[in-house]
This record gives sequence, structure tokens and C-alpha cells, in this order.
Amino acid sequence: MRKFLVAALYAALVSGANASLAQDLGALSEVRAGDMRKLIVHSEPGRSSDAPFTAEDGSEMTLSAYEGQFVVLNFWATWCAPCRVEMPHLSELQAQIGGDDINVVTIATGRNAPPAMADFFAEIGVDNLPLHRDPRQSLAREMGVLGLPATLILDRNGQEIARLQGEANWSDENALAVIEAVLAE
Repeated sequence: MRKFLVAALYAALVSGANASLAQDLGALSEVRAGDMRKLIVHSEPGRSSDAPFTAEDGSEMTLSAYEGQFVVLNFWATWCAPCRVEMPHLSELQAQIGGDDINVVTIATGRNAPPAMADFFAEIGVDNLPLHRDPRQSLAREMGVLGLPATLILDRNGQEIARLQGEANWSDENALAVIEAVLAE
């Protein structure tokens, strides 16, 4: 019962603060076309996660490392055929828009050996995305990822504002329109 009351109080407090954000996210919904029609835009930001994952250098990190930036967060795996098609588009998106304000972050979830991940990227010509891992799938589980690939757009506070399940072309004009709408927020 206590958890319910806390949740209800929190919802009441943030509903007013999120009114303008919901309006901005509504504008994001209107620019969806092509593969971006599959993008689910949330009426309010979703919860973030502090579950640790393994950084490319082997250290432990959390999504808080990207606080202050928008993040296009992609969950993938070496065995995932649609991931092989999608990843070059994410790489191109990073090349086009990546920087201080927004980054494409890739996390291989499940059993993905680092050498196999490096081979995967080399075979498809990707060299500008991180080879982070979530071997126990704790981050993916906390973020509600049920299939691969899954791409989540996180706001500057690390909260999920949109999600696309399945493969998409993240480097075409439709995806860029979505990203521009996010940055205009």
C-alpha cells in the first residue's frame, strides 16, 4: 500500500512539470515517417536505469555517464541478423549528429564475446560506435527490452522518451527529422 501511495504522490507532483514535455513529445510523434512510424513516443518520460553494464574497456559503467546528453541507445547481439542490417545506419547517424549533445550508444546484450563483437563491427564496416556489453542482461531487463534490436531514445536526464522495436534505417531523412525534433525539445 505504501508503494502505491508513494507512486500516486510522485505522479501528481510530476504531472504538472511534465505538461510542456508531453506537448514537445507530441510534436515528435508528428514527424514520424518511413521506418520511424514504428517509433513509440511516450506521453511522459519513462524510468531510467542505474543497472551497470560493461564498458568497451572492461570497466563497469551506468547510463549516468551520458547524463546531460540525448542518447540513442541500441541493444543488439552478434547473432541478430536484423542488427547486422541496422548497425551501419546507427553508425551513419552517429557520424552525422554525434557529439556533445547527442550520442549513439550500442550495448550488446546477453552472451557476446568481445572478439566476436569486434569481428561483427569489422565485417559491417562500423568503427565509430562503442562495444559495450550487458552480459547478464540486467540493463536490458530493467529497460524492458524483450527482443532485438531495440532502440531507445533517452532525454538529457536518462529517461526514455521513445522506443523502436526491430530494425530501422536510422540514417535516412525520416530518422534525422525525429532526432532534430528531439534536439529542439
